[in-house]
Amino acid sequence: MLDVILTGSVAFIITFLAIPVVLQIAEIKKLYDIPDQRKLHKRPIPSLGGIAIFAGFFLASLLSISAYSSPEFQYFFAAAFVIFFLGLKDDLVILTASKKFAGQLIATAILVHLGGIRLTSMHGLFGFQDVPEAFSLALSYLTIIVVMNSFNLIDGVDGLAGSLGIMTMVVFGIYFYMAEEPAYTLLAFALVGSLLAFLIFNHHPAKIFMGDSGSLMIGLINAILVIKFINLADSPTALVHVESAVAVGFAVLMVPLFDTLRVFGIRIFKGVSPFTPDRNHIHHLMIDKGMNPPSVTLYCLAINLFFLSTAFFLKGLGATSLFLILLGSAFCGLAVFYYRRSKSKELVVSKIPGAVLNGEYKQPSKLVPLTKESAIAEQN
Repeated sequence: MLDVILTGSVAFIITFLAIPVVLQIAEIKKLYDIPDQRKLHKRPIPSLGGIAIFAGFFLASLLSISAYSSPEFQYFFAAAFVIFFLGLKDDLVILTASKKFAGQLIATAILVHLGGIRLTSMHGLFGFQDVPEAFSLALSYLTIIVVMNSFNLIDGVDGLAGSLGIMTMVVFGIYFYMAEEPAYTLLAFALVGSLLAFLIFNHHPAKIFMGDSGSLMIGLINAILVIKFINLADSPTALVHVESAVAVGFAVLMVPLFDTLRVFGIRIFKGVSPFTPDRNHIHHLMIDKGMNPPSVTLYCLAINLFFLSTAFFLKGLGATSLFLILLGSAFCGLAVFYYRRSKSKELVVSKIPGAVLNGEYKQPSKLVPLTKESAIAEQN
């Protein structure tokens, strides 16, 4: 327990001290996330908080987790490096969806083929157990990429992604502590410490955003832990066996995961790319009903905790029944929000045109220098 406290404390202190430095650099370089018609914030805000989160999480993990006793963690950290720098570049210069997807595939390949983070069974879901290797690989890649992007897409309201990340990390951390998996426990609570420090600066009205470098990394760590949880908790020899582990794991990530799958489905149905930005996320629906950002964050946390509690108490029903109950409840709850919105919103596609200079296409920057004239325009 002392190791857990020390790891979380080190991560908290490093992130807490790093954020003012990041804010100062953003001010000097005039790098801000400029609001548009799809975003909820009304003033330019730095979105480089992922740098501080990664610094605290990574250094605390390196100091506490032994590479000798847990050799797979070297590949976890390698994948985290790939995702961090991929997200950081997207925070500074807009990346195309194909480039972001390629970077995510590289990180996922490291986890699956080198780190051993892989789903080799359906764990009783829909009556299936062991699956062919090709299906296992496809399922593992899909799970990691979807979970990774779920936290990236839910990061639309002050404090929301960070709060959900803390909740999921605490749940996984407690389980791995009870299951006597110290390395995974420390990994979870290192991120808890970093996110707690970040939320001090990210609560409404936020002074800084985590950006893709932060949200994608939170998703990556959640993907690692949820797959490890499912494989371990469903094992008959596990120190802490959990019935219907695959459905319980889904419930832990219910709000970001369900929202991502729903929005991806809507976009594909409309004939656009799943990565096309819009205003169809659950936090957009809540804002459109007149809720303020703190209420949205608390409401989403309460919803996620409700589904987690439901899964815990009904885990004896079996993975398939519990999974269908969770999905059915989520769709029913969503229908109430969707059809009782105060005003409907159409699909909004955010386009930032590039420029052709000297015969070459120049990709625009997401974080742009804020001039005095543009600041006045933003305030008006």
